[in-house]
Amino acid sequence: MRNSRRAYSVDGVSVRVSRSYCRTERARPGDELRRSHVERVNEEVEVNTGVIEKYRRHSNGRGLVSPAARVHASAFVSSTAYVESGAQVSAESWIGPGSWIDHGAVIGSRVFIGQNVHVGADAQVGNGARLGSHSRIGRNARIPAGAVLDRDVRVSDNAVAAATVSRSAHAAHGQADLPGAGLRSAA
Repeated sequence: MRNSRRAYSVDGVSVRVSRSYCRTERARPGDELRRSHVERVNEEVEVNTGVIEKYRRHSNGRGLVSPAARVHASAFVSSTAYVESGAQVSAESWIGPGSWIDHGAVIGSRVFIGQNVHVGADAQVGNGARLGSHSRIGRNARIPAGAVLDRDVRVSDNAVAAATVSRSAHAAHGQADLPGAGLRSAA
């Protein structure tokens, strides 16, 4: 049995991936050696401060999920997505590649989260919401059930999004950036 390690960095987070390989014996003399690849279920992630956090691979999509997070078995977590501790992902939700669900965030059922989306700490996304790719949901923000956010939308901290927020609608009114656009304060 042989172990191999690979390290890389994503957004200031160092990731060490460990894989195990094992060789089986030849069945008969003259047969080729067969090598089977076995991927580990648990991964270790080292953050900048030197703290190592352990994650497990979710059975549906192979995304990294903290053992302290609750992810429904029917939810899909892409292989390059992270779900942090204390987060909850409900049934039939879909989390796209490169997305990050921060500590304490709550994702409702049948939510679609596109590619490279960050859902901030303690944010809540209602059932059936659609978050476009490259969107950023702030800390403690609220996305109502059935809301549709286009790609590249930014929802500021402690805000509540409107039912539909689109980048093109705000660009037509001369608003280049979206912090607070179409949003009201949760406080």
